Amino acid sequence: MTNLFSIILKFFIFILLLSTISCSSNIIKKKEKKVAERNVEEIYNSAMDYIDDNKFLTAHDELIEVERLHPYSIWATRSQIMMAYVNYKLYKYDDSIAGAKRYIELHPGANDIDYAFYLIALNYYEQINDFRRDQTFTENAREAFNNLIRRFPNSDYAKDAKLKLDLVNDHLAAKEMDVGRTYQKLDNYVSAINRFKTVVDLYSKTSHVPEALARLTEMYYKLGLYQEAKVYASVLGYNYPENKWYLYSYSLFQKEKEILINNEENSYLNILDEFLDIFGN
Repeated sequence: MTNLFSIILKFFIFILLLSTISCSSNIIKKKEKKVAERNVEEIYNSAMDYIDDNKFLTAHDELIEVERLHPYSIWATRSQIMMAYVNYKLYKYDDSIAGAKRYIELHPGANDIDYAFYLIALNYYEQINDFRRDQTFTENAREAFNNLIRRFPNSDYAKDAKLKLDLVNDHLAAKEMDVGRTYQKLDNYVSAINRFKTVVDLYSKTSHVPEALARLTEMYYKLGLYQEAKVYASVLGYNYPENKWYLYSYSLFQKEKEILINNEENSYLNILDEFLDIFGN
């Protein structure tokens, strides 16, 4: 009797397992059927809706479905560039850059190819860190923005690139100034001059130029290269008469003159008066 009951119990458990497996199979089939019933345009539009709602992870999955189910469709092509954008929004910068480069390689004649170049630059731009640290991303951003502007000068993205490029150059100039000031504190005037000249020559539109001119005037004066010092003093005095670094330079030479007068040292007074005249004029 016990054996019969055990056999019947095992039979019912077996039937229950078969029923569970069958139900699970039906559910999976229904889901697969539901996915199959969605056409590629619906999936792509769904991804766009998720992007509009800032649901980028879900949009990411939908875009993958578009490329998986319809790899040779126009929607798959659109999904490639949108996937690069979604990865950018998800802070997956390397994936975004790789995706944009792949899009450029596969579709060089696409109407939105300028956006792919812009997206590459944006990814580098977003990774720019403090100017006292490594500036590889800043250099990459400058190169990418310049590449976009050179290739597509009339693009709407090129206009924004020019604005961001100003900030990129200002950041690179800040790095040069920081290194130059460090050399100056170490009395390594030649190395300091090279850094400050880089700012004046390569980043002439940045906010760091007045300080660079003031530092160059000061460094060349300390090296006894008065003519070179006068050149930079003249540029500073002519272009930035209201700037604090103009006042810094004027005060520097005024203080130097007072020290010489107090020490009854007159051999350099004429030179100092020439510099003061430059700023005074």
